[in-house]
Formats: sequence, C-alpha cells, structure tokens
Amino acid sequence: MIEFDSVDTRIDILGDAKIDSPLLKNGYSPDSDVFVEEDSRVLIHVNEKHILRIMDQGKKPPAFEVAGPRKKIFFDPSKTRCALATCGGLCPGLNDIIRSVVLELYHRYGVKRIYGMRYGLQGFIPEYGHDVMELDPENVTHILDRGGSILGSSRGPQDVESIVDSLERMNIGILFMIGGDGTLMAATKISEAIAARNLKISVIGIPKTIDNDVYLVARSFGFDTAVEIATQAIRGAHNEAEGYPYGVGLIKLMGRHSGFLAATTALAQQDANFVLIPEVDFDLDGENGLLDQLEQRLHRRKHAVIVVAEGAGQKYFERAGDEKDASGNVKLQDIGLFLKDRIAEYFKAKNIPIALKYIDPSYIIRSLPANSNDHVFCSFLGRDAVHAGMAGKTNMLVGHWNNHFVHVPMKASAGKRKQVSPSGKLWLTVLEATGQSSLKNP
Repeated sequence: MIEFDSVDTRIDILGDAKIDSPLLKNGYSPDSDVFVEEDSRVLIHVNEKHILRIMDQGKKPPAFEVAGPRKKIFFDPSKTRCALATCGGLCPGLNDIIRSVVLELYHRYGVKRIYGMRYGLQGFIPEYGHDVMELDPENVTHILDRGGSILGSSRGPQDVESIVDSLERMNIGILFMIGGDGTLMAATKISEAIAARNLKISVIGIPKTIDNDVYLVARSFGFDTAVEIATQAIRGAHNEAEGYPYGVGLIKLMGRHSGFLAATTALAQQDANFVLIPEVDFDLDGENGLLDQLEQRLHRRKHAVIVVAEGAGQKYFERAGDEKDASGNVKLQDIGLFLKDRIAEYFKAKNIPIALKYIDPSYIIRSLPANSNDHVFCSFLGRDAVHAGMAGKTNMLVGHWNNHFVHVPMKASAGKRKQVSPSGKLWLTVLEATGQSSLKNP
C-alpha cells in the first residue's frame, strides 16, 4: 500500500531557468497549451473522500509536477553536452527511449553533442575501456525495430565518484539513466555526489522494468509488450494441454517480487487455471494445495494451465535469499523447474499419466522490440525526460500517474517497490477469471 500522505513530491532544480526555450522559435507561441507552468500538478490520490480528509486537516493533497516543456530553460543548448546510459536487464522499448531522447535534444532543442555510454555504468569507468558512442538522428532513426539496446547494458555497482569524475571530464550537463530500481538507486547516489561537488549536472531517470513494479509509477515501458508476448505463451500452453489427455501447460514469467505480469497476462489470455505470484502464499500439498487442486481439475476437464511468476514459492527452497547477483538482488531459485519436477513426481506416484509441457519465454520477451503501444509510450517518456533535464530539474524520474506524465523525486521511488494487493481488484479479478481457490490449507 502506498502511503500517499507522506510522499514528498518536491523536485530538485539546479538553478533559475532564465533562457527562452528554443521551442518558442519552433512554431509554438508563448500561450500554447504545449508549455507547462511550474505550478501545474497531478494529484497522487484522486479519491474525493481521501482528498477532503487531508484538506480538513489543513494540508494540501500531495501532487506531482506535470511533465512537459517549460518556456524558460536552464541549460544553453549550444553549450550543453548530454549522456545516456541503459542499465540492468534488457527490456522492450530501450531503443525507443534512446531514439526519442536523441531526436528531441537534437531537433527541438538544438543540442548536438549527445553521447551514449556503452554497457551501462561500466561506460564511465576508464578501466573497462568501452568506447563512447556519439548519437545523432542518423544513427538512431532506424532502431525502433531492433530489440535490446544499441548501447548495450551491464549489471552491478560501479564507483560513484569515478562516474562523477567521468561526467566532469566529459563536461556533461545532463545524464539520462534508463533502468530499474537498482539504476534509480545508483542515480540517487550519483546526484548526491554531484551536489556535494557543487556541480551543475542534471540526472534524469527513466524507469524501466518488465515487472512493472517501480514505486509511484503506474506503468513502465515494455510492460505492454511483455503482456502481449506472454499471452502467446499461455495460448500455446493451452493448445498443448488441450491436445492431450491430462495435459498440463506450465508457464514461468518474470516477476521477482511483484506479480503484475503474471496477473495481467492471465486476464489478457483467459486460459490459465492457476496463477502463482510472489505476493500470495500457496501450499503445494494438502487437500487445498496446488497439487491436489490440479488433480481435481484434470479429472474434471482433462487439461490445465498454470502461470507462475519467477518470485513465487521461494519458501520451498532452503537457501532462498542467501545469494545475491551482480546488482545486489537476491538470487531466486527456479520455481518453474521446481514445480515441473514436483508435478511430475506427484502424478507418477499416483500412476496418473500426464502430458506436461514447460514454457519459459523470459529472454525472448526481454529482447524483443516494443509493440505499437510501447512505441508511443516511450516517445512521450523520452521527450518529457529531455524537457525536464533542459529545465534544470535533477534527481528525479519521469513517470506516469493518473493518466499524466509527471516528475517523481528519485528519493521517493528508489529502493521501494509496487506490488499486487492480494485484496485489490487486479488479483480478485484473476481469481474470478481462473476459478482457483486460495490454494491454502486450513
């Protein structure tokens, strides 16, 4: 549950914006609706009773700054250098973000020196020896149909002071960091180090996660594409399961700590009979456990489809939570293969022949190009990130909230996680669509 009342929505700014925006010379009048006033806000909570309760306490309801171009900007485009880095796991839409940032900087603001840092934060560290990629419209125009990132990516922390040293050497004015929670936490530390040196460098985050679990961000890019591709996996698993007596289709999807992808995909392609997510505990054994319920389903309908998020059921592994990956994330045990083996053992012991098909489309999903909806979404995100950076905003990310693009303070989001509410509409609708029980024994 998000504690709306306690969110500090103030955005850091490098200084007074005194330069007329180049957009004023590019066909927009000062009175155009395209420009956003500094006091424009989007309420975090739109529930009327909640708003009235806060106002009765003599407080203002918390609200985010609206994203978009300002009439006055902080950076002089003719003298500004910008850098982009894509960090963490691959995700549909990374190239879309790169393209929209570059085209907005180059064509609309007139910034000609734009650098792509190769392989994430490693690109800033001299010891790695990665080349810098100069970005311009010519080398980003045709990248929308390419999956992955033309800049490459990497995981794991790098020395913050060395990164800031590199930013100083390159005379970078705006750094755009595209990544998930680990990247946003790194961006926060980089912003703090920049402030400690009294440097005028803006750090703008663009949140990226297929899991759609970024705190205070309603939707992250790539999620729509992931749902679309994952529905094909469910469709295929259902066809396979239906094609055999006692057929079982088992699909593992992304979702380390949040089950948004598994839950949303199950609703988009309503062939799943069981959905397992990290936020909702389940039993394997016992009269209401998954295995017994699966057996009953097979006796009734002769086939079944199970969707499991990668972070579900970690209680079944003795060493769960002990190991960390390069990014400091807990290494998850493979719940998909575990369930595959347990299901096979259970029905073998009962002498019930099943046809079990296991599907893990994770890396296919991560590396594919974005779909049409994400193309559009990324275009807005990238351009609004540029508007924020040129206006001198810093230590913030561009997010989507209540159907608006907004500025979210990095410190309000980084290190926190959005999760599926077990009593919320999304999960309750999944239960209705699948017909599954609680999968918990009394």
